[in-house]
Amino acid sequence: MMPLAAPLSSYPKYWAECYGIAPFLPTTRAEMDTLGWDSCDIIIVTGDAYVDHPSFGMAVIGRLLEKQGFRVGIIDQPNWQSANDFAELGKPNLFFGIAAGNMDSMINRYTADKRARSDDAYTPNDKAGHRPDRAVIVYTQRCKEAFPDSPIIIGSIEASLRRIAHYDYWDDEVRRSVLVDSQADMLLYGNAERAITELANRLSMNEPIANITDIRGTAFVRNTLPNGWTLIDSTRVDRPGKVEQHTNPYQTDEERAAATGGKCQISSAPNANDGSQVVTLKFLPKHSKTDRSKTVIRLPSYKKVKSDPVLYAHASRVLHLETNPGNARALVQENDGKDVWLTPPPIPLSTDEMDEVFGLPYQRVPHPKYEGRPIPAYEMIRFSINIMRGCFGGCTFCSITEHEGRIIQNRSEESILQEIEDIRDKTPGFTGTISDLGGPTANMYRLACKDPKIEAACRLPSCVYPGICENLNTDHDPLIKLYKKARKIKGVKRILIASGLRYDLAVESPEYVEELVTHHVGGYLKIAPEHTEQAPLSKMMKPGIGSYDRFKTMFEKFTKKAGKKQYLIPYFIAAHPGTEDNDMVNLALWLKKNNFQADQVQTFYPSPMATATTMYHTGRNPLKGLNYKSERINTVKSLEQRRLHKALLRYHDSGNWKVIKDLLLKMGKKSLIGDGPNCLIPASPPSKHSRQHPRGKPFLTKHTKAGYTPSKRKK
Repeated sequence: MMPLAAPLSSYPKYWAECYGIAPFLPTTRAEMDTLGWDSCDIIIVTGDAYVDHPSFGMAVIGRLLEKQGFRVGIIDQPNWQSANDFAELGKPNLFFGIAAGNMDSMINRYTADKRARSDDAYTPNDKAGHRPDRAVIVYTQRCKEAFPDSPIIIGSIEASLRRIAHYDYWDDEVRRSVLVDSQADMLLYGNAERAITELANRLSMNEPIANITDIRGTAFVRNTLPNGWTLIDSTRVDRPGKVEQHTNPYQTDEERAAATGGKCQISSAPNANDGSQVVTLKFLPKHSKTDRSKTVIRLPSYKKVKSDPVLYAHASRVLHLETNPGNARALVQENDGKDVWLTPPPIPLSTDEMDEVFGLPYQRVPHPKYEGRPIPAYEMIRFSINIMRGCFGGCTFCSITEHEGRIIQNRSEESILQEIEDIRDKTPGFTGTISDLGGPTANMYRLACKDPKIEAACRLPSCVYPGICENLNTDHDPLIKLYKKARKIKGVKRILIASGLRYDLAVESPEYVEELVTHHVGGYLKIAPEHTEQAPLSKMMKPGIGSYDRFKTMFEKFTKKAGKKQYLIPYFIAAHPGTEDNDMVNLALWLKKNNFQADQVQTFYPSPMATATTMYHTGRNPLKGLNYKSERINTVKSLEQRRLHKALLRYHDSGNWKVIKDLLLKMGKKSLIGDGPNCLIPASPPSKHSRQHPRGKPFLTKHTKAGYTPSKRKK
């Protein structure tokens, strides 16, 4: 069964509760003075503009800590060239909380081709340049300059996905854990409501941060093994095959020295900080049984994974095996002489706790200091509602599971309907349309394993690949009932669904597809098959194109029944690991056969910690057992080939005609050049102004920013 966790509301309120609720969390000294504050207990530094809305991390964490009684200030998009802005609110009584924002700062600032973006959706007027590269590291350094002795806690998706040694696409090398690079005191990964609440309360009771090493969902540096704990090497979890004979790549220098002596040695002096002992170990026999709650798995060190692709893939595989909060063990990895410990993932929030988080007193608008300047990310979600968190899809190119977890965390029907009424009554500009009821995936609401014991023990990366697990409840009735009640609310004219739809689950419920198509499609429904060919699909852990065809048949049937004109818009990824040139040609032929023309297309973007990023970097497949002779994966790395794959998705664009023609000739596919119905491109370049919607079908569109709004990322 899932371990128990203290409810968010179980902690005693901090004394500063007497100050009450702030209209907006203060961003200046003047605002603090208005509230009667002489200081902040906690200061959150963020790379995003401050929007007091539950879709923005700084607002969720800030309002949650405020409910605990703490005085929380916000430093949003500070000038990082000096420490001046970081000292604006004074020294926090407890700690600084550092967040890059709702996106990784590097993905926010650069395209998949590593070109600097000219916009930033999380900044007023969509202006770029208001956050630094690697914002978590830079902000931490500036806070240390301003107040050297203040504890610093890092979080957000940037820190979460860089918690161990990781491949960095922009440097094209493996970087250390961001905890080590930033020199912060602690890292919180995931959504972190549980961790930040417990941490703040314990720090408020004067517990030294160095002693706080038992909160789930955290990372910290500790070079000792606590009393009663067992250290095992990662090969006991998943053996990567034969390695060099003369060394064990999983041993630290101290362990290797002890191994040559043939004995374990334990120093007699306890560690002054936590009573633990400095330990040098030989590893336990492979089949020894251990207490999982007191077991830590040593991953190959930063130096090892940096120099050895197989060990990098092995470390990634083991980390993903240890992501189920019901059975995950702690992990430790040496990063240049510092052991980075990861506690097991946090226990998912209950429905009551989700309601509590989304029911906090948000203003649901940007801070007034922006004077009405538009913030595109806010405009996109202003009339949308998150109904759940997490994803059990396991798509390898996506990092939602690594960040939010694979167990779905649901809000109650009452909480969701109340938020719709709040939008109707309080959000400026509401005209009657709710733009989305969704989350990471549109239709995983209240879907879960049928047996909690099986759920807590499962170590599979996906519940729906290669097929839907027989233990998964696929009943869409709660979601259908929610949709029906939502569209009956007075003042609501329409409820649209914009989150990515898991169509292989949707076809299990024709009633859901009918409700969706009849009432909740705004002309176009966007779904993401991602590819048509089995080789790349198997590396993505996505279903075959046959599942798309089944859904398409249902979609067209119910569209016709409703007497509407609606279109299904599929998304595809170019240059994903495992993709050959021939795969992209076949996909382009499929697009042409089905009369689709893509205006904007997505090239695979290797985001930190994603399984597909491991494939991209190592050329190995961590979905299977690993050794030095195991499956090698074709990876599309050169800028020229990445652009070529992208061009094939836009086969109709006159600007791509020549490169596609040259490729087809090189591949011996001259028959695909000409004016026949089975040809991909014409014999002569098409006119730049000759494109038309074939048979009235719309152009495909896709925003090129991976993770543009994390809660709406397509599955």
